[in-house]
Amino acid sequence: MDAIEMLKTRRSVRAYRDKPVAKEILEDIIDCARLAPSANNGQPWEFVVVTDPETRRQIADLTAWGKFIATAPACIVVFCKASHFYVEDGAATTENILLAARAHGLGSCWVAGDKTDYGDKIARLLGAPEEMKPISFLAVGYPAEEPVREKRPLESVLHWEKF
Repeated sequence: MDAIEMLKTRRSVRAYRDKPVAKEILEDIIDCARLAPSANNGQPWEFVVVTDPETRRQIADLTAWGKFIATAPACIVVFCKASHFYVEDGAATTENILLAARAHGLGSCWVAGDKTDYGDKIARLLGAPEEMKPISFLAVGYPAEEPVREKRPLESVLHWEKF
């Protein structure tokens, strides 16, 4: 699939087939993630890939909106070192994960980590150093659904020259 098709067809997937994702694919997804742009090329990110079912269940139980993480074959957790632009940098690398997963024929869904009451609990569960901020928890796997979500039409979001 070409890049434009990938961008236009990516959707949040919350139901996954019971099929593991190969380690090589997960490594390639993280390789794509590490190449994301960051402020001043700071590259503040670190990634934890969780495939253990019990740990995924614990993560899912702690989240407010990520219960489906328990049934995904993998969860990628994005951490960033606390810095002025850690949220923006973390969002950029998270988007690369979503797109790389789609390019590999996988589904994914982003669950927020920063500014949540459960983010620090999951960080402790995973043994993250205190200076690392949890940005996102991404369920990744082979989709058991092909969600169709309506998106706002281009003419309702595009403005030329000024708002």
